Amino acid sequence: MAIIVQKFGGTSVANAEKIRKAAQKAAKAHDQGNQVVIVASARGKQTDQLIADAMELNPNPPERELDQLVSTGEQQTVSLLAMALETMGYDAISLTGAQIKMLTDGAYTKARIESIGAEEIHRYLDQGKIVAIAGFQGIDSKGNVTTLGRGGSDTTAVAIAAALGAHQCEIYTDVDAIYTTDPRIFKPAAKLEEISYDEMLELASLGAGVLHSRAVEFGKKYDVTIHLRSSTEDKPGTIITHEVPKMEGVIVSGATVQKDMAKISMVNVDNKPGNAAKIFTHLAGAKVVVNDIVQTEVNPKKANLSFTVSSADLESAKKAVNQIKEEIGCEDIFIREDIAEISAVGVGMRSHYGVAEKMFEALAQNEINIDSITTSEIRMSCIVDEHQADKALEAVCYAFQLDKPVDARTK
Repeated sequence: MAIIVQKFGGTSVANAEKIRKAAQKAAKAHDQGNQVVIVASARGKQTDQLIADAMELNPNPPERELDQLVSTGEQQTVSLLAMALETMGYDAISLTGAQIKMLTDGAYTKARIESIGAEEIHRYLDQGKIVAIAGFQGIDSKGNVTTLGRGGSDTTAVAIAAALGAHQCEIYTDVDAIYTTDPRIFKPAAKLEEISYDEMLELASLGAGVLHSRAVEFGKKYDVTIHLRSSTEDKPGTIITHEVPKMEGVIVSGATVQKDMAKISMVNVDNKPGNAAKIFTHLAGAKVVVNDIVQTEVNPKKANLSFTVSSADLESAKKAVNQIKEEIGCEDIFIREDIAEISAVGVGMRSHYGVAEKMFEALAQNEINIDSITTSEIRMSCIVDEHQADKALEAVCYAFQLDKPVDARTK
């Protein structure tokens, strides 16, 4: 029998009625002859409430105790799902991360999965049970409860699917599919029937919040097909899978806008080996996540170096670069907090020319100035003024016909 892993996010299990509907989806898959595993998040805003409770008692709670606390939300959800399935006549069992031996490293609040005890899950599946597993959590080598951080339940689901050799991992959420861009900003955005792992990884890293990048990384590494679909409607969503030849015919699959960003420019840094390493070692030590990096040589002795960070990391980044400023011979530091990044993503960029021309022309026609440009093999990003971000996204979307389904595009 095929194994299906179904993951339900917090909004999909927010109350008793939604839990029943989630249970019905699992039951339907079971009736179709599949072995079914459910992975669930905490209900609604429960995790946020648990964190608020902790902060009220201790403004700086120990991370071990915080993980111990917030992991209880998912445990409640899977127990309730198992109870709902029992009333429907199905044999079900709920399990925690510890009970399936979901071993992680010891990094509280942002642990990474090291191994999963698939044998225990297989044992219950072979008994005919529907297995409901708490997402977002595991245990370290000392038996301490750990949590996986943002998107942790998505990551749990895909990791379990990989460990079990599942046919597919279905991610049920409050959106019905992945779109060419955010429909809340660009209303004509078209639904994508499928997208490659690499494209989804780029979109996720650029702010598309529909699926966490760590889950996609697991899918790509272990060849798990991911099906993102609606928790309220019974219709196909978007398949995330390996790149296939027909994907190369689509120049741009999607576009994103990333706001709440800042750009730090370090002017006239001593142009010698090791200085860039010193800068980014300091930033890593401050736990600053760096996005795009651009370095240009001013002359044989000096270079300018710029990079972007999220607004939330700006103060830590400022402190880090000022600590290293004199050591690397940096003459000045400039900071922009009024920027946004517009990106176009598509595996077709590898085999088509003219992408840059089309993107820059679309922005120019809309009188949008470009601050800086970065690229990868399947991505092109431009920094623009934040107040022009939505206008810039719209221009790029129309330029690459992202208001139309793939088979309706003319170029």
